Amino acid sequence: MGLIVRPYTLEDFEGLLDIQREAFPPPFPEELWWCREQIAAHVETYPEGAMVAELAGKLVGSATALLIKYDGKPHTWSEVADNGYIRRSHQPDGDSLYGIDVCVRPAYRGCGVAGALYEARKQLVIRTGLKRFLAGCRIPGFHRHAAEMTCDEYVRRVASGELTDLVLTFMLKQGLRPLQVLDGYLDDAESLNKAILVEWPNPRLAGEGASP
Repeated sequence: MGLIVRPYTLEDFEGLLDIQREAFPPPFPEELWWCREQIAAHVETYPEGAMVAELAGKLVGSATALLIKYDGKPHTWSEVADNGYIRRSHQPDGDSLYGIDVCVRPAYRGCGVAGALYEARKQLVIRTGLKRFLAGCRIPGFHRHAAEMTCDEYVRRVASGELTDLVLTFMLKQGLRPLQVLDGYLDDAESLNKAILVEWPNPRLAGEGASP
């Protein structure tokens, strides 16, 4: 495909905003798209975690991450992401890479863009000797089953292949595994405001125990 993943800079802001506009059109609130100050904060605070996927000179996807010290405590997206600015939540001496967003232009979904961004994150974990990659995973299919099963059971059934979830199934295919349910993670009606914390342990540290 000629797809490359590289660090994004503030000069990429307009292209990043275009990705957001296409991926989250109205009625999605425009104020929830990344603003210039947030992109600047990502680049200044942890440039390694600011990634963009580029195809034939066009920005087609992006992903942002920061470092944390994983302690297993429940948290919300706003807390771990510092409301999208990461300045206060990023821990330079953290042991885990935490992904706070992935965004792909709709026309390029199914083309391996998201997979390439996740692979770049895995390589960053390995290259810098981190214990793991973490993310709060939406479960947009859960609202259709919530009346008949708990969230834990839903996750088990998706993990076993009995059910398919648009986001969690993709995460599992990337080699991530569910760790815990996070209540009130994000204002997300489809997921009933829940998320699943998922982990990809650094395979080079396998034997040392990635999770606390």
